[in-house]
Amino acid sequence: MKSLFLVGPPGSGKTALALGLALKFRKEGKYAGYFKPIGYVQSAGAKSDADGVLMEQVLGLKEGIEVVVPQTLSNFYLLARDDAEAIRKRILEAYKMLVSVYDPVIIDGASLPWAAASYGLDSISLAGEIGAEVLCTSNVQHDYDFDEALFLMRYAAANGVGVAGCVFNKVQRPLLAKAEGVYANILKASGFRYLGAVPRRPEIHAPTVAEFYEVLGGEILTGQQNLNLLVEDVLIGAMTIESALDALRRSLNKAVIIGGDRADYALSALETSTSVLILTGGLYPSISVITKAAEKGVPVILVYYDTYTTIEKISEVARRIRPGDEKAIRLAVENIEQFCNWKLILEALAG
Repeated sequence: MKSLFLVGPPGSGKTALALGLALKFRKEGKYAGYFKPIGYVQSAGAKSDADGVLMEQVLGLKEGIEVVVPQTLSNFYLLARDDAEAIRKRILEAYKMLVSVYDPVIIDGASLPWAAASYGLDSISLAGEIGAEVLCTSNVQHDYDFDEALFLMRYAAANGVGVAGCVFNKVQRPLLAKAEGVYANILKASGFRYLGAVPRRPEIHAPTVAEFYEVLGGEILTGQQNLNLLVEDVLIGAMTIESALDALRRSLNKAVIIGGDRADYALSALETSTSVLILTGGLYPSISVITKAAEKGVPVILVYYDTYTTIEKISEVARRIRPGDEKAIRLAVENIEQFCNWKLILEALAG
């Protein structure tokens, strides 16, 4: 069978989809494997790509993480002056080793489809070199997200790369009907397969407070025991209390980002469904905020960025399934079985 190369923007749920597909294919008698040619680390000295570690453990891959994820890059990888040809050779040798054992190999594209384009190793180029079928994943929150998915598939097809189709992933409930109707019909009219729409499920898609802390750093002032709380929404405390009260009450399991000097806003947020307070500017809050948060069991994170920079950085926050998270792993398989046309994907790989 051909390999399946998942391509999509950050936050589109490629790894959860890859995990669900691999486990479902194994249930159906296919010995599916996993490969991530270009992993991501925040800095050159960071540890292995977390997605590769997850898949290595859950799927029982014995080849070693250096084969499963043969190359990792940081945001400033070009400064390292790595030899692009040596990296390509390492990736292709690792893939050859995996494809000799597993069938099919599910390939998890880089966090950005165009990452490593300077080396000629972007996701579409690699898919073409390997001869894999591209599956586009899209977290459609508006029409431009759909345009991006359609563009990626057209770009792949224009470069002679096979396209298995598109899965709309982590779709908010109000947009499900549009994804299954309008977007699916445009896909089909454009000559591409619609492979399903997976609804957003907080248990698998919502990040935890701990994942916010991993990205933002700072100090945890209270609530260390509740870093596993899910964050389903983010509110920015940039308005008066009177204007904000309705939003605070409507938004459930939220992160509230405010300046450390906004005690009035913080105390109001703590009277509603709040998973974490993120205080910006390095300003310590009043003792009343810490006391109330401790009573409610709400973590308080103090960061030294200004509010604008904090908002920019939280775009990097994403839910990661961890080894041992049996519920999330089970849900990843359920998503494939209930919402994805996995049989059609196998047909595309069979050629």
